[in-house]
Amino acid sequence: MTDAEWAAVRPLLPVPGWLRGRGGQPEAYCHRAILDAIRYLVDNATKWRAIPVDLPPWDRLYAFFRRWRDHGLVREFHDRLRRKVREQAGRDPEPSAGVIDSQSVKADAVVGSDSRGFDGGKLINGRKRHAVVDTLGLLLAVMVTAADVGDRAAAQVLLAQVAAAHHRLALVWADGGYTGSLVEYSLAVVLAIVKRSDDMRGFVVLPKRWIVERFFAHLMQSRRLVRDFERSTSSAEAVVYWSMTML
Repeated sequence: MTDAEWAAVRPLLPVPGWLRGRGGQPEAYCHRAILDAIRYLVDNATKWRAIPVDLPPWDRLYAFFRRWRDHGLVREFHDRLRRKVREQAGRDPEPSAGVIDSQSVKADAVVGSDSRGFDGGKLINGRKRHAVVDTLGLLLAVMVTAADVGDRAAAQVLLAQVAAAHHRLALVWADGGYTGSLVEYSLAVVLAIVKRSDDMRGFVVLPKRWIVERFFAHLMQSRRLVRDFERSTSSAEAVVYWSMTML
């Protein structure tokens, strides 16, 4: 990352315990070098063991990635960046509206049968990313499941998590796949369905839905996210958060 990026990012990083007087061993590598290495991996789909030698050793990088994943630090870091971007755009740090959708991607051979499935609609054997973004297209939450998990079933869990984390959130737009039982389900937010009319022909940009589709297009710019290469769904979710810190 550039010096300007590092100057903006550094104050937002979670402070290690040893710097807060809580004990523990100081980290051997600068956070800037570690962040650069993880960004390189996400952007280029490099294997952990194939990290270039001019970056920190792969085992130290993976230990850092795993620690941030398991303690929710990567999401905390991402959320701080999102709030700063919203403030710079003249918005309230916490959103009041969002958009939900899902994306099915093929899974690599390392993905076990317990977390992969077949999406009959997209004809994809792999996993599905369920995401909620704000009206700027910034990620609020993501949940990775097997591709055969229905959008409505996943949305019940995901929307409850988002509503609990963002108390100002009152309205979420969705496509026709979220109709039915989910609309009748007791949610903390209002779910507005944006449907494609029967008389539309060809490609038509639908209100609000294009925002989340643009978000998924951003994910496809990172090679690590073109397919799902992660053994666990928690790692797959962490990689999505890491990719959004690179925009």
